[in-house]
Amino acid sequence: MPQHNKIQLINCRYEDHGDTVFEIFNDAILNTTALYEYEPRSKATIERWFSDKADNNFPVIGAINETGSLMGFASYGRFRPFPAFNTTIEHSIYIHQDFRGLGIGKLLLTSLIERAIEQDYHCMIGAIDADNTHSIKLHQQLGFEQTGRLPEVGFKFERWLDLVLYQKILNH
Repeated sequence: MPQHNKIQLINCRYEDHGDTVFEIFNDAILNTTALYEYEPRSKATIERWFSDKADNNFPVIGAINETGSLMGFASYGRFRPFPAFNTTIEHSIYIHQDFRGLGIGKLLLTSLIERAIEQDYHCMIGAIDADNTHSIKLHQQLGFEQTGRLPEVGFKFERWLDLVLYQKILNH
C-alpha cells in the first residue's frame, strides 16, 4: 500500500483496528450527517461488519500515521442485493475527527478506486449528504459525477436531509 508523507495505507483488521473504527463510526453517527443513523453501533456490530467485508472480499483500507494511529478508513460493498448489480459497489470514507482536513480522504478514495479496478468492478457509487461539501468536492476531483439527488429522504438533527448520488464508471 502507498505511503504519503508519514501516512501509510494498510488493510484494516478487526483485531487491530476495531476499537478505532467503532469510535469513528459512532462519532459520525452522533455528530454528523455522514451516516443517517441515530443509535451508536455496538462492538459486536463492528465485528460483524469486518467479518462481512472479509467474507465478500471487500476491502477495509485504513490510513495510519507514524505512531500507528488509525486516522481514517474506507470500504465498499454491494450497491444493491440483486445479481444485475454485481459489478456496482457503494463506498464510504470516514476520517477520525482529529485528522480531518489533511488529505486523508483523497488517499483513501484513490486507493479504493484502484482496488475496485483490480477486482474488476464497473461502477462506484457514493451516497453523500447534500450539505457535505468537502466530500462532494473530493468526489468531483476524482472524476465522480452527480447522477442523482433525493430530496428530504433523511431526517436527523431536527431537519430534513437531501442525499446526492455520485458515480464513477471505472473501466472506460
